[in-house]
Amino acid sequence: MKHVLMIAYHFPPMAGSSGIQRTLRFVQQLPRFGWQPMVLTADLRAYERTSADLMSDVPAGTVVERAFALDTARHLSIGQRYVAAMARPDRWVSWRFDAVRRGMQLIRRHRPAAIWSTYPIATAHLIGAELQRRSGLPWIADFRDPMAQQGYPEHPKDWQAFKAVEERAIAQAAFCVFTTPSATRTYRANYPAAASRIVQLENGFDEESFAAAESASTDRSPLNPGMLTLLHSGIVYPSERNPLQLMTALGQLQRAGRLPARGLRLRFRAAVHDGLLQELAAQHGVQALIETLPPLPYRQALAEMLRADALLAMQGENCNEQVPAKVYEYLRAKRPILCLADPIGDTAAVMRDAGVEAIAKLESVDDIVSLLPGFLQAVGDGSARLPPEEAVARASRMQRTAVLAGMLGSAV
Repeated sequence: MKHVLMIAYHFPPMAGSSGIQRTLRFVQQLPRFGWQPMVLTADLRAYERTSADLMSDVPAGTVVERAFALDTARHLSIGQRYVAAMARPDRWVSWRFDAVRRGMQLIRRHRPAAIWSTYPIATAHLIGAELQRRSGLPWIADFRDPMAQQGYPEHPKDWQAFKAVEERAIAQAAFCVFTTPSATRTYRANYPAAASRIVQLENGFDEESFAAAESASTDRSPLNPGMLTLLHSGIVYPSERNPLQLMTALGQLQRAGRLPARGLRLRFRAAVHDGLLQELAAQHGVQALIETLPPLPYRQALAEMLRADALLAMQGENCNEQVPAKVYEYLRAKRPILCLADPIGDTAAVMRDAGVEAIAKLESVDDIVSLLPGFLQAVGDGSARLPPEEAVARASRMQRTAVLAGMLGSAV
């Protein structure tokens, strides 16, 4: 069995990011395809929040090396201010130095056949690039999403730092991986000489985790008995998933008496920006409709999805080349899905391909007002369309892992 060195900031027991799932499931499943992962990640002090709930999912015997890392904003600031250069390309750039040292030790000790690193922490690619340069091993740079975009990052020096990491990865990596077709097309157009090495590998859901959630939870009752509950599970970003128009639409529908007579609850689980949600709800008079609740352990969060009357996905038009990893879990939950995303973006495309019809632009109050009452009525009377089994099966992480294994084999 060949070894692969996997560099990832997001790894258990870090909590608060669905990005953990991509690396964790690859680590679990790659041995079935002839690859034994080793993980190079960050020291626990770098994480703002930790949880032990996913530690048991890390296969016994997996080598996990934790390199010294600080969060510039938390550890190196005075009065919540810090030197900007100490947070480029990101706040965890200090991770790079010890990670390269420890990574070379792992390479000498275990002789992996390939290196893999994953964004959205850009420093991971800096580490991957340096280990590739020193070892000569083939390297796969898992971008997931675009890095240096128009207007992002906002600060010119931050943008230049991202661009430098991006260009180095494109130049050195055997493959550069993106999770959506639009991002893949954009990078092939931006880097035509590397187009054959720029490939797509989507996110997905983990069937074993859902099976465990279903067997562990004996509660099949509605989340809010007597009411219809629409669940958004995960972070609500003020820009990328701005809930303003949704709250405005809810206010209009409530005043017009067009919401379900049995009562509606819009539950936001682990949204992070609870204050923003509560403030907007108050502005539009819909406080009684909104629930903001703290994070749950991963499998409990999956069990909550399974019990929801319907699920809410949100993605702004400024993220048309990205798809929230959560939507693949929504598909597996087999509940009706309301998708608020730009109809021409990749999130809406994934939903349409999976048979989801309830799609409205997140930035359009009129579109939401037009769609929501009919969707809620269909959910209430049981006529809402569910994702077909074949669409669910296509989104399995096991299939994604098989593709990654093939990519590693090609790189070697």
